[in-house]
Amino acid sequence: MRMQRCKGTQDLSPEEMRKFRLIEGAFRDCCLKWGYEEVRTPTLEYLHLFTSTGTLTPGTLGKVYSFLDWDGWSGERVVLRPDATIPVARSYIDAGQDGGLTKLFYVTNIFIFEETGKETRERWQCGAELIGAGSTTADVELITLALDILKKLGFRKVELQLSHAGLIRALLAEFGLTSQEQASVFDQILDGDEAVFNRLKAKTPEVGEALAPLLDPKGQSAGFLRNLKALFRRDLPEFEPALDNFIDIVDLMEAMDYSYQIDIGSGRGFEYYTGIIFQLSAGRQRVAAGGRYDALIPLMGGQEVPASGFALYLDPLMGLVKPETLDGQLPEKVLIRAGDSTPETIREGFRIAAYLRETGYGAEMDLGTQPTEDVRWILDVKNEAPRFVVTDTTTKKEFKARTAKEVLALLGGNGDS
Repeated sequence: MRMQRCKGTQDLSPEEMRKFRLIEGAFRDCCLKWGYEEVRTPTLEYLHLFTSTGTLTPGTLGKVYSFLDWDGWSGERVVLRPDATIPVARSYIDAGQDGGLTKLFYVTNIFIFEETGKETRERWQCGAELIGAGSTTADVELITLALDILKKLGFRKVELQLSHAGLIRALLAEFGLTSQEQASVFDQILDGDEAVFNRLKAKTPEVGEALAPLLDPKGQSAGFLRNLKALFRRDLPEFEPALDNFIDIVDLMEAMDYSYQIDIGSGRGFEYYTGIIFQLSAGRQRVAAGGRYDALIPLMGGQEVPASGFALYLDPLMGLVKPETLDGQLPEKVLIRAGDSTPETIREGFRIAAYLRETGYGAEMDLGTQPTEDVRWILDVKNEAPRFVVTDTTTKKEFKARTAKEVLALLGGNGDS
């Protein structure tokens, strides 16, 4: 019987892994330069980490991989992590952090069950978490960090959508929903149901009409939000704190010459968001999302500390990375052939291969089946002087050399033999 991989999983080919490592490398490089430090959390976490605080929507919780971690007569239910931020928050609490500034990043996989198996169940993402800073500057730092990474990957047309969890919650309260109803509708919004507000307007048209300027916003300026604030200031003062925060953030984005789209209904994410929510799209695909989640760490038993973060989605990004972006990712290749295959020439071949690798080249020994299409140089090792013959596969020209240093000079480098 032919063995098959599990539904909803994928194998990554060498070409796909090149893209994976390219994205991962750009992400790690940017995060380190911005002062973030790398962490890694376990694949297995206790289920109650995600249920006891109501930190995930029912739609997400209904798709977790959970099983009993048997231990004698009793056991604890565990899950393959369905989210990456919550384990990082748990790790932060476990480490006994004092509430000071903590900047973390990670590269990890998460697992979401999808019954047809046609969609990916294992999803890779790169994420950054900024804990201990609750300022507008902190929010804008995360947005600009994500944009910086995408720019480094060669994406020039990235769409930024901004929403605000505080405004969404205030909106739901105005429709006269109970706390339980608000939570349910908020979950639907965060699970990506963009028609929620339309259903609410149909059910209570008078409220929908009054809130229409906020329900259907497609603004692109802080002035747009200021007009909303002026409109609602007298009758709906509860909107003011969230609008003020939103205005401060977009003011700073404008001062830094970033373009964006305000879309209150684009709050798809996780229930723990409390402030700004942002999404980044490229090629009509959502490639990153994040936001502020000041209530998460206190909900999990930690101290009162502000926090925010974002994730880049590796799966769609790998499909969007352009081939030319990969150019230069691999070192120039040299294929080494031991002419008469004697122990002496083979030993010399391994010796010069190690030398070339140390100087930055990719060097492979010819095993008799290597293709030469992607090889720039062929180095023949002989048992008599001159010991080396270098062939440039692009020009078909041959060059002779007596030492490893001369070989390196022919390849365009320099060094000591």
